[in-house]
Amino acid sequence: MGREIKAKDILGLPADRRLELVEDIWDSLAADAMSVPVPDWHRTELDRRLARHKADPGVVEPWDKVRARLGRRAAKRSKP
Repeated sequence: MGREIKAKDILGLPADRRLELVEDIWDSLAADAMSVPVPDWHRTELDRRLARHKADPGVVEPWDKVRARLGRRAAKRSKP
């Protein structure tokens, strides 16, 4: 039987090691993505967005503009 991992053990690790663990867990999920449950509301939202795009495919915003807008929004939030 494997060793049980407790939150206090993980929290006692240095931040860089905890980040490595998160990456390892994420990679393991990505490797078997079909086993990760997708909530119905995610599917509904994706269907809604796809239908909206199909109805008017010309209405798009380039990624560089989206990224710039999000960067400005984040900068505003980080100001004291």
